[in-house]
Amino acid sequence: MTFSSSGSRISPLLEVRDLKVHFDTSDGVVKAVDGVSLRLGERQRLGVVGESGSGKSVTFLTVMGLITRKDATIEGEVLFRGQDLLALSAEEMRHIRGKEMAMIFQDPISSLHPLFRVGDQIAEAILAHEKVSKRAANTRAVEMLAKVGIPQPNERARQYPHEFSGGMRQRAMIAMGLCLNPDLLIADEPTTALDVTVQAQILGLIDQLRDEFGTAVVMITHDLGVVAEHTDNVQVMYAGRVAEYGTREHIYHGSHHPYTWGLMQSISRLDENVERLHPIVGSPPSLIFVPPGCPFHPRCPYRFAPCDREIPPLVEEEVGHRSACHLALEDKKRIFAQEVVVSP
Repeated sequence: MTFSSSGSRISPLLEVRDLKVHFDTSDGVVKAVDGVSLRLGERQRLGVVGESGSGKSVTFLTVMGLITRKDATIEGEVLFRGQDLLALSAEEMRHIRGKEMAMIFQDPISSLHPLFRVGDQIAEAILAHEKVSKRAANTRAVEMLAKVGIPQPNERARQYPHEFSGGMRQRAMIAMGLCLNPDLLIADEPTTALDVTVQAQILGLIDQLRDEFGTAVVMITHDLGVVAEHTDNVQVMYAGRVAEYGTREHIYHGSHHPYTWGLMQSISRLDENVERLHPIVGSPPSLIFVPPGCPFHPRCPYRFAPCDREIPPLVEEEVGHRSACHLALEDKKRIFAQEVVVSP
C-alpha cells in the first residue's frame, strides 16, 4: 500500500491477491498460475519476466477476464480500483475491458480481423464503449493512427491488416488499445519478431503515450534489456509463482534469487569481454508435475536441504524488495557480488 504526502493511504490501481489459475486436462491439473500477488499504482510501469510457461501471460489474461475455458479453475482476487473483477459477470467485464484496461497481444496479425479495415476495427472499439456517431469514431481512429506514427493515416485506415508491415500492425494495436484512454495498458511481448529499429520505435511510442495519457503499463517480455530501460518495477516469475519482485535497481544491481541470477548471466553485456554465456541448466518444470519444495531447486546450483521439501515464502527482506528463496540475505548479497556482477 502506498501513501499520499498527507499520510493517507492510496489504494493501488491494480491489486492481485493469491491468484491461482489451474486447468484440468486429461494428463492432470496444469497449475499455470499458483498463488501470484502483485500491486500496480497509477502511472507505474511493471516489467514481468520469466521463461516461457512461467505464467506471465495467463496471469494478465485472467486480469483482463479472457480466461473463459470450462476446464479452468480460478481462485483469488483481482482488484481494479478496489473492485473484484473475478466477481463480475461477462457483460460487466466487457464494459471495463477495452475502456478502462486494454491489452496489446503478442501477435498483432492474429489479433486483427483479416476481413475488416484497420480503421473500422479501431472505430468499432470506440463505438462499443461510447455513444458517438460512426463518423466521429472513424475520425478518432484516424487521429489515433496518426498519433502512433503511421504515415498517411487517412489512407491506411482504409487498408486491411495484410497490407500493413509487422511494425505498423503493432502500432495499430497500440492505437486500438489507447483509443479510449485506459488507465491500464498490458503489453504482452509487444516487440516479438520486430527488428531492433522498429522495436526501439514501438517501445519509445509506448513510453511517450504513457506520459501523455497517464496510463499504467505492464510489460510482459523475455527481454531483460527492454525491462531495464522501460519499467520502474520488475516481477520475475517461475513455474506459475513469483520468484522475485523489486525496483529495477533491486533486480539489476542486487537481485536475491538464483533464478534471477541465471537470467542475468544468460544475456550478453557490452561492457564485459565474455567469451561464452552461462545459460540456466535444465528446462522449466512441467506445470502438472511441479517439483516439491522450491520449484527451481532441481536447476539451482545453490540448493541445500530445505529446498527440496519446503516452498519458500515470498518475503520482503529489504524495503520494496521481495524474494522466495531459502538462502539467508547475507548469502544472497555475497553470491551476487562474487558471481553475478563482474566489474567491467
